Amino acid sequence: MLRLNKIHHVAVISSDYERSKYFYTVILGLKIIREIYRKERQSYKLDLEVGGQYQIELFSFPEPPNRPSRPEAAGLRHLAFEVDNIDDAVAHINNYEVITEPIRIDETTGKRFTFFADPDGLPLELYEK
Repeated sequence: MLRLNKIHHVAVISSDYERSKYFYTVILGLKIIREIYRKERQSYKLDLEVGGQYQIELFSFPEPPNRPSRPEAAGLRHLAFEVDNIDDAVAHINNYEVITEPIRIDETTGKRFTFFADPDGLPLELYEK
């Protein structure tokens, strides 16, 4: 029987590596674990820590193709981050001119959440603890 322990990482390919690096490290405050340049692929790989448990791998590749994400394209729907206080989190990212949708309430859990996008339009969610 297969037993999956946890999600190890989520990989994101950026169209503008420096812009996305700034977004994930400065605006979202993720800690850099390591950054390498893979010359043979003309690609950066940036490993970022999320809450001491998970990682985001941020990649750059020359001229990556666009990926449809809305309306509700097949595939990965979004990446959600848990926050202690959604009002504080929204205020923080709004200070960097990141646009967030209005805060909504999950009908099932009663928890508050909102969506926003990374520099490439990848849908991201803030979900209150």
